[in-house]
Amino acid sequence: MSDLWSARFSAEADEKLKKFNSSIAVDGLMYKEDIAGSVAHATMLARQGIISASDAALITEGLNGILSDIQSGALKIDPEAEDIHMFIEGELTNRIGEAGKRLHTARSRNDQVATDFKLYLKNLSGEVKSCLLTFIGTLYELAKTHTDYILPGYTHLQRAQPITLAHHLLAYCEMFMRDYSRFSDAVKRMDYCPLGSAALAGTTYDIDRTLTAKLLGFSAPVSNSLDGVSDRDYASELTFAAALGMTHLTRLAEEVILWCSWEFRFMELNDSFATGSSIMPQKKNPDVAELVRGKSGRVYGALISLLTILKGLPLAYNKDLQEDKEAAFDALKTFLNCLEIFAPMLASSVFNRENMLNAAKKGYINATDMADYLTKKGMPFRSAYKVVGELVSEANKAGKGLEEFELEELRKHSELFEEDVYEAIDLKTCLSKRVSYGGPADIERQLKRVEEFLSD
Repeated sequence: MSDLWSARFSAEADEKLKKFNSSIAVDGLMYKEDIAGSVAHATMLARQGIISASDAALITEGLNGILSDIQSGALKIDPEAEDIHMFIEGELTNRIGEAGKRLHTARSRNDQVATDFKLYLKNLSGEVKSCLLTFIGTLYELAKTHTDYILPGYTHLQRAQPITLAHHLLAYCEMFMRDYSRFSDAVKRMDYCPLGSAALAGTTYDIDRTLTAKLLGFSAPVSNSLDGVSDRDYASELTFAAALGMTHLTRLAEEVILWCSWEFRFMELNDSFATGSSIMPQKKNPDVAELVRGKSGRVYGALISLLTILKGLPLAYNKDLQEDKEAAFDALKTFLNCLEIFAPMLASSVFNRENMLNAAKKGYINATDMADYLTKKGMPFRSAYKVVGELVSEANKAGKGLEEFELEELRKHSELFEEDVYEAIDLKTCLSKRVSYGGPADIERQLKRVEEFLSD
């Protein structure tokens, strides 16, 4: 029998079972992490006198040779293998003989796979964080160069109050900076090494788990061996971070789609990041933004899948956990791929200043400022709100803006209106007077905040 676990069995595993049981297609991605974990384990076993130094040297040399051969393409990972751990161990034993059989002393595939999984996700999270920094940097540069582009801010997709494009983009910077911190926090919580937990109850050998944790770059070993082999909080948490990041990305994607439409025409995509129609020659489609919006579903699905896998599992390891990697890997890689293409798409886009301003001039988005004007003259805000509401109704019927009323018309509604009302409701004044912390006139501080974040 070829399976390393087959000694207890009297019948060959059915071929259907072998295919159903195999995880090599997914965990084969972790070959580098599996080899790194095995090198650290062999090093520790030798230092503790559990295996000889010569065997450890042979194991390390053999493992490094396997790594080199996989990377060069000289060695192909066998798709018929049960998993990457048994493939590498089997290949190692074929190459170095008896010494290879000593590698698995004082460990189990349970703690082995948990260690590989953590190492892989730590590395992948690093790539995601790097992409997030690039993406935040793209938003920051766009905000810095569009501080005086006026456009309507919306609630309920109705024009509400004037803002700037910089203010709008900096709101997304805040979202993605929180996403970055979520990945950082999750990695800190997962930074404990499961190796040495063995199957579930540790081992009778005098191993040094602190040494293997250090060799693999973890802050410390996992404190409880049962938790060490069954914990998948980190996979769930990182997948949640990716899902929430995709939520933020889809909000921006939706706005890109709207802003590129002829109904808005606030921006135009570079031809390099748009597609056309097979039948309508005039079309320029925002496919990147639409695909990002669509791909959010698979990331959300991965999160639900992971939570469902973990739901109700008794301690410790269960085969259900074999399904964890595909979901987590796909979620993080999907988020990563979306960030990688969205950043240059945004950076190469052109924003239409005139169309944004024209939209801001409509929709009575200076109505709140007119109410504030009356309030500062001594009228209670609710009374001012009613006066301006009546004026908006009249203006809408007449097809004109609030600033187009004659002073005499305004004074019919309140004698508090003076000539200075026109300056008070000018869009530039509306923006410059919004000096409250976090508002449109507080852009320089917000830009500085993002700049400091990027430079840390």
